[in-house]
Amino acid sequence: MLLAVTLNPSVDISYRLDDLKLDDVNRAAEVRKTAGGKGLNVARVAHLLGADVISTGVLGGSLGDYIERLLDQDGMKHQFLHTNQEARNCIAILHEQKQTEILESGPHLTKADQDRFLYHFRSLLQGISVITISGSIVSGFATRVYSQMIEIANEKQIPVLLDTSGETLKASLQNKRALPYLIKPNASELRQLLNRSIAINPSEWQEALSHPIFSDVPWVVVSKGADGAFARHQHNFYRVKIPKIQAVNPVGSGDATVAGLAKAIEMNLNDEGVLKYGMAAGLLNAMEAQTGYVDASKFDHYASLVEVQKE
Repeated sequence: MLLAVTLNPSVDISYRLDDLKLDDVNRAAEVRKTAGGKGLNVARVAHLLGADVISTGVLGGSLGDYIERLLDQDGMKHQFLHTNQEARNCIAILHEQKQTEILESGPHLTKADQDRFLYHFRSLLQGISVITISGSIVSGFATRVYSQMIEIANEKQIPVLLDTSGETLKASLQNKRALPYLIKPNASELRQLLNRSIAINPSEWQEALSHPIFSDVPWVVVSKGADGAFARHQHNFYRVKIPKIQAVNPVGSGDATVAGLAKAIEMNLNDEGVLKYGMAAGLLNAMEAQTGYVDASKFDHYASLVEVQKE
């Protein structure tokens, strides 16, 4: 079973407008509300691909209740830590081929809440084979909370796929006793982490993924959007090419990729299979209007179009 962690879930609301009028009334004919947050996108895609997955994180208030109802409607398992703090809304306005976002910061929790969540997290690990941790840390939790979670998972020898960025990712790579099994920065996040530019040639990518900050992290998968991905597993390097598609909504494709990678790792696929599975899931998400959604009936076809080249 997979465990997908979202510390700061949201109700994702998208409004589609022909044009956005400032300082005026805008009426949206098309409104979509989903249980959001990167980890919930991961869980939904993994669920659609046939994985047995349970979601966890911190939820509270009427919005938290609504998120759980949406998950129930989709037949998705969940066991959140409940608080008296209200969950958040995240609004996306789709207009004139642009996307304007208004993101609430969410609840502000305490050190006691963090300790309660770590206890809750540990209690869920029986029968879990792979863990995904995605997105930002809820306000009030320490930057190193992901590292603490990874340490707990490592005690149980459960691989953790970590998809975060900035200081949160850096902090999670500093504790060499509790490293994730896989990280998935995009190209921009990798450059920010290493504080350097990276040329397009494979030798520069191999050098970047061999940086000491990644030592003892078995998998580093760098998504490059329409250009595919570059990856390192142990001492092997791979370049991944993906087919050209008509992208409808690429938002959430990175989360879908994590879902595919997690399912493939749970299935003990070889390196090529892991990368094909992850990239195919990301492609399928980009082809759908709904964020964190895939049409599983198309999976085998698009997985067969993904090319994995060993460098």
